[in-house]
Amino acid sequence: MLLTAIAATVVLVSAVADLTRDHRTHAGAPPARDTKLTEQPLVGLGGGVTVREVTQEMPFSLVALTGDLAGTSTRVRARRADGSWGPWYQTEYETAAPDNGPPAGESAPASGPTEGPRSTDPVFVGTTTTVQIAVTRPLDAAVTVGAPPPPPVNDLGYRPASREQPFGQNISAILISPPQAPAKTQWTPPAGVLMPGQAPPIISREQWGADESLRCGSPQYDNGIRAAVIHHTAGSNDYSPLESAGIVKAIYTYHAKTLGWCDIAYNALVDKYGQVFEGSAGGMTKAVEGFHTGGFNRNTWGVAMIGNFDDVPPTPLQLRSVGRLLGWRLGLDGVDPKGTVTLESAGSHYTTYPAGAFATLPTIFTHRDVGNTDCPGNAAYALMDEIRDVASHFNDPPEELIKALQGGAIYQHWQELGGMNSVLGAPTSPEDNADGDARYSTFAKGAMYWSPATGAQPVTGAIYDAWAAQSYERGPLGLPTSAEIQEPLQITQNFQHGTLNYNRLTGDVTEILDGITTQLSGQAPSAPAVPPEHFSIPTHPDA
Repeated sequence: MLLTAIAATVVLVSAVADLTRDHRTHAGAPPARDTKLTEQPLVGLGGGVTVREVTQEMPFSLVALTGDLAGTSTRVRARRADGSWGPWYQTEYETAAPDNGPPAGESAPASGPTEGPRSTDPVFVGTTTTVQIAVTRPLDAAVTVGAPPPPPVNDLGYRPASREQPFGQNISAILISPPQAPAKTQWTPPAGVLMPGQAPPIISREQWGADESLRCGSPQYDNGIRAAVIHHTAGSNDYSPLESAGIVKAIYTYHAKTLGWCDIAYNALVDKYGQVFEGSAGGMTKAVEGFHTGGFNRNTWGVAMIGNFDDVPPTPLQLRSVGRLLGWRLGLDGVDPKGTVTLESAGSHYTTYPAGAFATLPTIFTHRDVGNTDCPGNAAYALMDEIRDVASHFNDPPEELIKALQGGAIYQHWQELGGMNSVLGAPTSPEDNADGDARYSTFAKGAMYWSPATGAQPVTGAIYDAWAAQSYERGPLGLPTSAEIQEPLQITQNFQHGTLNYNRLTGDVTEILDGITTQLSGQAPSAPAVPPEHFSIPTHPDA
């Protein structure tokens, strides 16, 4: 991406947050500590290529540039602990931004903002105290000058931009220092197997240590989510799972404080280990309008994959988590992950669509599809169909679960009944032990039980609930010995010691046991004697 400037600034951000031992269960928010931002003006940059070395005593891990960046391109590399230099990372224009268009239902303005780029995405370079920044500017560019002194009352550690005090004719480096996790911190990988319709675990803002005092105003809500947009961040992919929360916090601080957006731009972020982080405040299940895709923020949900994927693809874990996350989130609004959508552009120089123009796009599209950017990188862009495929199968059972069931009598009979299209639907647990020599597996719409004496029998609906209230196979009825028998006025199912009948007209269920008929309707579908394994969370089939 080209970055043009009359002057430039580098920003270093120090984000400090303790990480929990297990992001799925923890005792509360990390201690609140301010993120440190260090602005170092790059003075004396003329036309052509200039390389500047920037150093500070406090270690930092991310670097961004701010200023009038029209026509300028920049690259960044970091000094390693052994004194050698790491690879060069190309910066990208920050083309995520709040839309300035009207609320939904009102006409769009004739055109959006026309000013040039004012910032880059923060680039993750790894922990260092020194970076080199290569700045390429037009040959006739004016020499950059230092920024004016900050106001006398200012404890932010940097000079924020505003309408009254814009970035001005300077380029500055913003150095960003995410926190180090405590030495004894342990990382727990996300669950390997998720049940159909189950979203991946989401690390909340409180859990990753968001400083809510940085936010200003209230979240803006749209009238629904119609599509999702995929992004990447920038810089090195060489980060540990315990560094991810610090990277998220650093991006949040840069977006909220340096760029003045009041919050992080994305609705969610996903690292290469499959960890999902809550983004914009306001609720993951609500239609919060973020700032992720200039011109197309309205009615879209933005997800950033942490890393750079120009040449290296996202990890399989990252792709799977993004796909499942979007399958879940789009499903809340009834959006087909493999469908198309027509969206109206709010305009601005961040997008290739002028204000008021309509774009027909996949319901899961990328930043580059509508923006002046290569985001999310060529390698990630080539895998978009894989993300859509994972999202579209969000409600299907995972492959590991299907494999665990294969070869058994329950799996064979489920397939004979129609498999996924059967009365049972998708499996939700592997086979497990029931009472005696019986086995069972649960499904989306019921269960199937097998024993040498009874064979494999499905149980569903109101009869299943009534049987559950009698303590399943441990109750007076024992195991089912038949499937449901469809009769004109009732549905009957036989058990080892009796029968359950469902009345089609009244919806009542009656039990016949030892010649005595008892109405069971209205009883709770569980009882103290119900075997606990029926209510336990399914475990990994290999566990």
